[in-house]
Amino acid sequence: MNIYTLIILFVIIVVYLIETTAELFNVKNISNNIPPEFDGYFDREKYSKAQEYLKANTKFSIISSTFFLTAQIIFIVSRGFNYVNTIAVSFGFETVLTGLVFAGIIFFAFEILKIPFSAYSVFVIEENFGFNRMNVKTFISDLLKSWIITAVIGAVIFAAVLWLFANVCGHAWLYAFATIVIFELFITFIAPVAIMPLFNKYTPLEDGELKNSVEEYAKKENFKMKGLFKMDGSKRSAKSNAFFTGFGRFRRIVLFDTLIQKHTVDELTSILAHEMGHFKLGHIVKHIIFSFVLSGIMLFVFSLLIDKVWLYDAFFMRTQPIYAGIIFFSFLYTPVSLIISTVSNYFSRKHEYEADFYAVATYKKPQAMINALKKLSVDNMSNLYPHKFKVFLEYLHPPVMERIKAINRAVSSEKSKNFSVY
Repeated sequence: MNIYTLIILFVIIVVYLIETTAELFNVKNISNNIPPEFDGYFDREKYSKAQEYLKANTKFSIISSTFFLTAQIIFIVSRGFNYVNTIAVSFGFETVLTGLVFAGIIFFAFEILKIPFSAYSVFVIEENFGFNRMNVKTFISDLLKSWIITAVIGAVIFAAVLWLFANVCGHAWLYAFATIVIFELFITFIAPVAIMPLFNKYTPLEDGELKNSVEEYAKKENFKMKGLFKMDGSKRSAKSNAFFTGFGRFRRIVLFDTLIQKHTVDELTSILAHEMGHFKLGHIVKHIIFSFVLSGIMLFVFSLLIDKVWLYDAFFMRTQPIYAGIIFFSFLYTPVSLIISTVSNYFSRKHEYEADFYAVATYKKPQAMINALKKLSVDNMSNLYPHKFKVFLEYLHPPVMERIKAINRAVSSEKSKNFSVY
């Protein structure tokens, strides 16, 4: 075992230990005290159940991550990559097809290993805590469809990048970057009409008070959209959510049917005002630009490492095929990914606060927003006392208690200005 292998394994283990530490800190931070803000929302029984839900998910997360870490290490040191490459090369295909076979074997092997863990999460944990609405048929159907979609999209991107690095001299990374940007934008536009309906049914929101309220607010804020849709989220889970999808005039507002059932019109409009705030404040565009810049940097760095023999030696490869280098680079990227995601999550939480303030400032019903956050937390059994390290490392949204306090502070400071936060 060479020094490069040891370094890579060391880095993978360190990342695992950091993430596991965050999980342990988080579960030990549980408090038996129900916050006064949640009086009338969380009763003692429901609150205790939410704590048990956190413990169950934490235990499951640590067990599953430990399993996959062990599987990765065994696969690397047992020269698994070289063995898979031997199989891929045996078909006699040219480089791109050989690379697709190589990546395909690894992808589906990993996905098959994930099946029992996914099934346990859905049919044991989610079922025991009253969230699961999915049957085995739907589970298998979703699994197969997600495999096909991921395989097709992944194969197109992987093949394009591989071909460019194998055949274009000089600035292959730049052409690969342009290809990825164009393809990802294309997928973003077609997903609402070609991909998402494969998993859920989307029906136009029926005429009524809710539709009128949202459309009136959107018109006031000059927010153009394709329409309001209801999604049959209850087909799979009792959890609630709402989101936007698409761009420009193809933007759609989607509400889970479970969300509509549990919230008032003002609460739902506040939630959607928050989502519109992300668009109006440029958060979506900033996220996309950040993602593209990151992809460009990754491809450039990969172009510098692609011909380094040590990269292939670290994974016990006897040859240096470019397609294997792409996979190996992802291992080197592991610690960088942890750092980047931590920074990205910080800005995501910042944007959530800003979107909350936008909703309060424009819809002018802060209590409705606060009530919506409380109901969502209770219905989804959210952790009200997450550990700061867990939040720092992984949270895309600020803890609900922090969001409520921030809204109240904004309301208090802006009362004399009629909520003119922006």
